[in-house]
Amino acid sequence: MQRTIKALYVKENELPKEIVLSNTLKDKQEKVGGLIQYVPYLEDEEITIICNEEGKINGMGPNRDIGYDILYGPFLIVGETANDGEDRSLTEEQIKKYKERFNEKSIEETIAKYNAIVMSKINNFEI
Repeated sequence: MQRTIKALYVKENELPKEIVLSNTLKDKQEKVGGLIQYVPYLEDEEITIICNEEGKINGMGPNRDIGYDILYGPFLIVGETANDGEDRSLTEEQIKKYKERFNEKSIEETIAKYNAIVMSKINNFEI
């Protein structure tokens, strides 16, 4: 087991930051602000996203669109979980790739998608 891992930490409306965190449930929960949920990133099986399981219902704001969903609240990007159930460090190549993937443009695109969803719900609301 890797005692510490290199990960990317992505907060709402901020660029990803490279961090080293202890490979413990407690540290991961502190980073995402509550119970953790592992979310597959369908574009790459070599990484895993860890977010707050209740981010959408506990008042956290929209963070990033990952194609099939919008993540709410801060999240971590780690290397794919191994067969032993432990998360792995990101490689330098993965760090570079996902800093670019979740850049300023992704913030703008997420806000636009979120606003479109909200407007659609408002327009479909009947009194």
